[in-house]
Amino acid sequence: MLAVGGVVVANTANSVRCAGQVPLRVAVTPSAATAVQSVADAFEHDQTSVNGQCVKVSVVSEGSADVVQSLPTRPIDPPALWIPDSSLWVSTAQGLDNKDPVNSPKLTEHPSLASSPLVVAASTAQADKLGWPKSPVSWQRLVTGQTPIAITDPLTNTEGVATLGLAQGLLPVQSNGLPPQELIAVLLRLRGTTLNSVSNGFDNIRKDPANALLFTTTEQSVVSYNVTTAAPAKAVAIYPAEGTVLFDYPVVRVNTRGEVNGTDQAAAAFEQELRSARSAGIFSAAGFRDSKGTASTSWGGKDGVQAATPPLLPAPSAAQVGTVLRAWNVVHLDGRTLAVIDVSGSMTSPMPGGQNRIEVARDGALAAMALMPDSTYVGLWAFSQQQGPPNDWKELVPLGPLGGKVNGVNQRFALQQAATGLPARVRGGTALYDTAFAAYETLKDDFDPTKVNAVVLITDGKNEKNGGLDLNGLLQMLRAQTDPTKPVQIIGIGLGPDADMNALNAIAAATGGKAYPAADAASFRGVLFDALSRRPCNTGPC
Repeated sequence: MLAVGGVVVANTANSVRCAGQVPLRVAVTPSAATAVQSVADAFEHDQTSVNGQCVKVSVVSEGSADVVQSLPTRPIDPPALWIPDSSLWVSTAQGLDNKDPVNSPKLTEHPSLASSPLVVAASTAQADKLGWPKSPVSWQRLVTGQTPIAITDPLTNTEGVATLGLAQGLLPVQSNGLPPQELIAVLLRLRGTTLNSVSNGFDNIRKDPANALLFTTTEQSVVSYNVTTAAPAKAVAIYPAEGTVLFDYPVVRVNTRGEVNGTDQAAAAFEQELRSARSAGIFSAAGFRDSKGTASTSWGGKDGVQAATPPLLPAPSAAQVGTVLRAWNVVHLDGRTLAVIDVSGSMTSPMPGGQNRIEVARDGALAAMALMPDSTYVGLWAFSQQQGPPNDWKELVPLGPLGGKVNGVNQRFALQQAATGLPARVRGGTALYDTAFAAYETLKDDFDPTKVNAVVLITDGKNEKNGGLDLNGLLQMLRAQTDPTKPVQIIGIGLGPDADMNALNAIAAATGGKAYPAADAASFRGVLFDALSRRPCNTGPC
């Protein structure tokens, strides 16, 4: 930093070389913002010009998840360069941008600037309890709960995403696309110790070093924290025995429509400076390694970390990240889900694999409940003509928290018992439309603004009731009842080849929901999991 300070000196005489300025906005992940600002100061001191105009760099510290969400909808003052902490965010942003290819910026990912391995941060006291560094510490020990650990919210923090990706990689692979039960158990354990950011974890060490919970973060953040912290609140970076992944800090060129002339040349010039030997020294001084994970020869002696490159594991794939984030949504979002299951006579028809349709629906519902935390509200209806005279639906278990009680019986147990008894209820025709509207009204009338409210409607056929609502009437009533302040989605699942997917798609669309076909038991469990993981969140970060 002293070297940079020596370079950045006021020099008004140089300004005469510039006839104007080319603005260059650079969005940078917060952990690298200070280093990039130092690079920008040195770059501007050199009076780098484009077509006679000096480049004016504006470095803005922005979380990678925030940039991903804002890029497709940010027509004013978008960044020309973006430096996230991981390439994982680039593929995510490109997926969102592809939904509006005309107006969205074009993202071009360039190689890594620097790196920092994912580590487990502990106070010196907690590291001593673990026997680190003499005794190895494993990810297996951490994710299985033998040693309690916290993660940052994976929906907004790369540290959390990377930790869950590593956890999934250590567990058995499921052929049906569902996360293994071991991963669900991990997520349920981590749910209660989720941090908003790594700064919360370091705050805990600062306040109570002897009892602060371990958490995952980058090696660089440990270096940065220790610079301003005295013993006994220093932090230690623990490198798990199986290896770890690198945060890679790529440079992303963000091309937008109508950007200022010279922006492309300015971005290229500043990126060249970011990759210079001078900048490498700035990043190293800030606690970053080079792009391959190697610390500079002058890097030794930094508090709490080791200069040797740890064993490296492949970064989680986009598919792995997608799976764990969907699973996280299932176990993390508190919802009110009313399961409405068809018990008409056709539900005894066989499906591939030997089970009949009602058995597939029963087993899928039981598996879904096993994923959900006790705070989730779940209710169960069965429906067919005259199932609960004078209605065509029967409330088997009213909505309630899975950890609560209904009529003195544990809610989860009551739901399991009711689901087990579904095959015995099979009879009659399908009363799809009247039941769908009744379920929608039930959730809307008792709407809970603190939770995700959704109807999961499972059927194998089409509406067979005469005299009730027709499809057009149902859709008109659903649209008339729509209230943006009380969002209730109907999620339709069609079991087997006879399900009326046209009707289910229309019903779901009228409420902002989605419909899924399921040809067999494995696909039914997959689409049910997908439906639960993609529930809307109207109460805060999702």
